[in-house]
Amino acid sequence: MTTADTTSANPTAPPPPSPADLTYGGQYSVNPLGEVSFRKLCSRLPSVLWHVARTAWHIDRRAVLLLLGCQVITGVSAAVLLTGTAHAMQAILGTGAVSHRLRDALPALLVVAGAAALARVSSALSTYADRRLTPPVTTHADTALVEAVCRVDAAALAGEGFSDRHEAAEMGVVRSHVMINDAQRFMSALVRMVTASGVLSVLNPLMLPLLVLAVLPAGLGAVMSARVDYEVHYANISDRNSRSMMRWWATTSKYADEVRANGMTSYLLFWYRSLSERIDNRTLAAAPRTLRIALGTSLLGGVFLTATWAGLAWLAVTGRVNLAIAATALVAVQTTLAALSQVVINGAALFHTSLYLTDMQTFLDDAADKAPHRGDTAVAAPVEEIRLDEVVYRYPGKEAPAVDHVSLTLRRGEILAIVGENGSGKSTLTRLITGIYLADKGRVLWNGNDLAAVDPESVWSCTGLVPQIFAQWPLRVRENVTLGQPRTFDDTPVWEAIDAVGLREAVESLRYGLDTLLAREVWGGSEFSGGQWQRAACARALYRRPPLLILDEPTSQMDPRGEHDIFEEIKAIAADRITIVVTHCLENTKVADRIIVMDHGRVIEQGTHEDLACGAGLFAELLALSKDR
Repeated sequence: MTTADTTSANPTAPPPPSPADLTYGGQYSVNPLGEVSFRKLCSRLPSVLWHVARTAWHIDRRAVLLLLGCQVITGVSAAVLLTGTAHAMQAILGTGAVSHRLRDALPALLVVAGAAALARVSSALSTYADRRLTPPVTTHADTALVEAVCRVDAAALAGEGFSDRHEAAEMGVVRSHVMINDAQRFMSALVRMVTASGVLSVLNPLMLPLLVLAVLPAGLGAVMSARVDYEVHYANISDRNSRSMMRWWATTSKYADEVRANGMTSYLLFWYRSLSERIDNRTLAAAPRTLRIALGTSLLGGVFLTATWAGLAWLAVTGRVNLAIAATALVAVQTTLAALSQVVINGAALFHTSLYLTDMQTFLDDAADKAPHRGDTAVAAPVEEIRLDEVVYRYPGKEAPAVDHVSLTLRRGEILAIVGENGSGKSTLTRLITGIYLADKGRVLWNGNDLAAVDPESVWSCTGLVPQIFAQWPLRVRENVTLGQPRTFDDTPVWEAIDAVGLREAVESLRYGLDTLLAREVWGGSEFSGGQWQRAACARALYRRPPLLILDEPTSQMDPRGEHDIFEEIKAIAADRITIVVTHCLENTKVADRIIVMDHGRVIEQGTHEDLACGAGLFAELLALSKDR
């Protein structure tokens, strides 16, 4: 039953709410080309060509040289073809017997045939070079975008407009697939136009301005239409971004049970259809503008083209050029007109592509600025002490700090438990301790080194984290354990980590053991249960043997046996590292040497489990509530 059927069956029910109209302010809320002049837009082409050439040169120099050589050959062939045509026409339209005229024209005709064959070979080689360059150029752009997002400071991911700018940059990756082809066709047409124009200028210089006027309106219309298309694209970025995310959440098999059992299908389809219609409506609303542009520029171009042919006819009829020159001029006009048209069409296509490439490059530059550049000092194991000194952190757009003036000292060999109600700042505190976030105020010191001046990679090489929301990587079991760490061909350490979390039986039951792909959606793949996935996440952290081990609700999906195994392992390995356990299950805090209780970003209590349980604070209250069931 569709949403419409549901509404008609129950007329008193309100209609489902439409998707929110997503808008945001700030520097990314305004179309960057909205106030840019037409002249400035056209001036972008040289920089775009330079960017294309530099990228292609970096990837495959031989293919670039072949492509450039083909353009030179194309231009020379066009000039030779027109010159040979002129000589052949003079011979054919001259005086004397037909056989003599054909014999006199034969050398020129052979040259024309050779030039045409050379041009075709050059075109085939250009296509070959384009096919060599396009896939790696697209891969380069795609990889650069993924790397930029992966390396950006974690706090920037939640920044204003970041996700939407990422969506806009994705279109740049898509357009990079045609970037080389657009540039190659534009340069080829430009070379042909220059050579043909040169020949035409020798025949009669009056023809060239008329030809330029004949194709200029088409170029103007193409650029104006490209600008309209980009405006529509820019207006739809947020909606496309939301639709893309919702499409994944609604169709992935991981959430199929929730979608079906909770009756979400009809509304999700309604939501997706409504958002798609809103995107389409913006596109359709722009159609009359592009139609007016196309009709106006076509009419103007037609007038100038008629004048061009009329001028050529007038020159021939009045005898201002002889018949042979007029015939050659006819071929030159056709060649120049075709080349000019291709320059305009491919120049506009290149301009269109440049709009999206600019979005992508702007995003990459912005992401590079947001990547953590904190210092060259390196932290190395062992980590004897981590100290927080009056640390404050507030999320962008929030008034109250998530962590508010927290001072804390953690020492090697200690197990620290962090507890508190939802939203109290527990997970944020662990992000500050690991340097994922930098404090707005105060300092976080590792062995006396301020994280604000420490190479973050050295910090993270000393960290093992089991987050509350962990990834279920579509990799083999082995890679799910060793991910992010160097490994040898010896699987002993892998099995040790698996044994530590009680996952051996589950792994051995899989068809290919450690080589089993954990992705049920892929042919030959398998799947873990929720609790088994959580054990795999814990095994991944333990495999690292980190100086700092952080477990954020590490057993929330496990059965009692699995939970017991994990906490026994935590106690067994605690002496060599600093261990932090974030949990809502207060019974599990008995494993800790010290407990801190957080509320609204502050540490309001700390002590042992026995001390806090016997007190009159929040810990004792939460413990009593957990037992009153």
